[in-house]
Amino acid sequence: MAELSIIIPTLNAGPVLGPTLGALAQMESVGLIKELVVSDGGSEDGTQKAVIDAGAVLVEGPPGRGRQLRAGADAARGDWFLFLHADTVLAPGWSDGVRAFIERPNAAETAGYFEFALDDPSSSARRLERLVRWRNRLFGLPYGDQGLLISKRLYSRIGGYRDFSLMEDVDIVRRLGRGSLAAIDFRATTSAVRFQQDGYWVRPMRNLACLALFYIGVPADAIKRVYG
Repeated sequence: MAELSIIIPTLNAGPVLGPTLGALAQMESVGLIKELVVSDGGSEDGTQKAVIDAGAVLVEGPPGRGRQLRAGADAARGDWFLFLHADTVLAPGWSDGVRAFIERPNAAETAGYFEFALDDPSSSARRLERLVRWRNRLFGLPYGDQGLLISKRLYSRIGGYRDFSLMEDVDIVRRLGRGSLAAIDFRATTSAVRFQQDGYWVRPMRNLACLALFYIGVPADAIKRVYG
């Protein structure tokens, strides 16, 4: 029986963490050993207390998503890791998708990701979701808000997350390679706040600019100033 560790990086995530943790409680029903590791970057809003109250393992360290994900993985005991953002809620039945993925032949040599969705009923949100599906199919480039399910063996072999403050998700899937990625047919619904605030055209274009800068070798800390 596989042992699954779920790893979530947080930084002042109190307002969004509750629904995420609620969706993860389903894991108990499928026989996977429950371990939730929250890697916190110095929250000051009660996030750490909420994590402890939920019975999760709390890892504390300096902020930076790549650094926090790496610290969480270092503390995890499972032979499979599921990396998830604090504002991403997995759809009911998600654990069935995870179990089916893990039970596939040679599953430990591939990594899985969920279908991108936003908690916004607008047509702009649906358009962006279609664009993300297109990006995944053409380029094999899921982002961190789609989760990443990966065996500990494969994670260790590729060197895990790097200590990037930004673009850590692009970096790791690029090292995995398109042939080592497979979709899990369940939705991961993420907060649409950043798109609603910045605009459904401006934010994706800014993300695309950051991606281009990363691919030409601009350091992540410099890209972060563009990302905002």
